[in-house]
Amino acid sequence: MNLNKAHILLVEDNEGDILLTTEAFEESNIDSKISVARNGQEALDFLYKTGNFVNVEKPDLILLDINMPILNGHEVLDRIKNDNDLKTIPVIMLTTSSNQQDIDRAYKNHANSYIIKPIEIQDFLETIQKIEEFWLQISTLSA
Repeated sequence: MNLNKAHILLVEDNEGDILLTTEAFEESNIDSKISVARNGQEALDFLYKTGNFVNVEKPDLILLDINMPILNGHEVLDRIKNDNDLKTIPVIMLTTSSNQQDIDRAYKNHANSYIIKPIEIQDFLETIQKIEEFWLQISTLSA
């Protein structure tokens, strides 16, 4: 990880959640860069540096929604965690789904964390700040 700036890939199709998440990171004390993929295929294009993403940097952390068009979060997680070049990137499932099958499937596919998005805006912002604090300040990430 670049010690000066953490690179986060947000894989999310809900524009409101994209805005809230990016605002929460911008308000923090941690210097971070947010890249956004709006569906599962776009996320894989970003990670494999294809299409419009040829010159992107590998992210230090991935926030991955489950319910998305083209490829869902489970499919993207499975691809990431079965790729030797990508599997060391921590993937946090950040989703509205509290379905136990989704939770179990995410962990079976080696998600690093599963977080259910809070409904209230202030709770959502606090959750993002806690993710950032733990994953970008307390934890040591792979280079």
